[in-house]
Amino acid sequence: MFPYFQTSAMTTKVAVVTGSNKGIGLAIVRALCKQFEGDVFITSRDLGRGEEAVKILTSEGLKPKLHQLDINDVSSITDAAAFFKDTYGGVDILVNNAGIAFKNADTTPFSIQAEVTLKTNFFATRDMLTHFMPLMKSGGRVVNVSSFVGSRALNGCSKEHQQRFRSEDITEDELVGLMERFVEKTKTDEHKKDGWPDTAYGVSKTGLTTLSMILARRLSKEKPHDNILLNACCPGWVRTDMAGDKAPKSPDEGAVTPVYLALLPPGATEPHGRFVSEKEVQPW
Repeated sequence: MFPYFQTSAMTTKVAVVTGSNKGIGLAIVRALCKQFEGDVFITSRDLGRGEEAVKILTSEGLKPKLHQLDINDVSSITDAAAFFKDTYGGVDILVNNAGIAFKNADTTPFSIQAEVTLKTNFFATRDMLTHFMPLMKSGGRVVNVSSFVGSRALNGCSKEHQQRFRSEDITEDELVGLMERFVEKTKTDEHKKDGWPDTAYGVSKTGLTTLSMILARRLSKEKPHDNILLNACCPGWVRTDMAGDKAPKSPDEGAVTPVYLALLPPGATEPHGRFVSEKEVQPW
């Protein structure tokens, strides 16, 4: 009985969406439950909130699954990675949606905002990619939910920083160093003098989009026959707790581009290593 279960589960496809108990993440899970032939996992730091999200989608006739996952906790990431490897033999779709943003009116010192924002949006998402990229099955799709604010932040950087972020030979280690440098410079209020814009959220998303491009190049070089496509995207300005209620898009509308990238058809070769918005590749 058990070996049979294991074999049948191993042949089932699986999609994992981080930070998906609400907002855009929940909308992505909803769309995947309708369009993806396989199991779709809500992941949530808080199991109670995750269970509430499951109830919402179950009431709509959908069948999401739930796994606890806190991307800021490496042991939580490794536990989840082991679960998906053991249960499904890997992952078919990974959507890195979890992220945070301080409100404009927040009085938290900028250096703290920078440290906290980059910890989640860049460093924790990078930890997810470090542990989950080896699990991606042939034909897999990786989608990193970034933002146009990252593009704007890039244009607000010094020419030197812009050149490195856009270069084809920037390494992951160099990028990590740049992200650490930004955080360090905010502590002495020297970030602007050092060529950085005044937006922690923007810099975190500049880093995430650049990381996506680096990892896509690595995939093309190291696993050219696996046909894994990895992209960053902007969902748009969406009505969520993070973006507020004045945004023009609903969460379901915000999910359109991430889901499009998650479901790129078998055999597709593009987009890969791109920044995509409204299902169109954007300049970087």
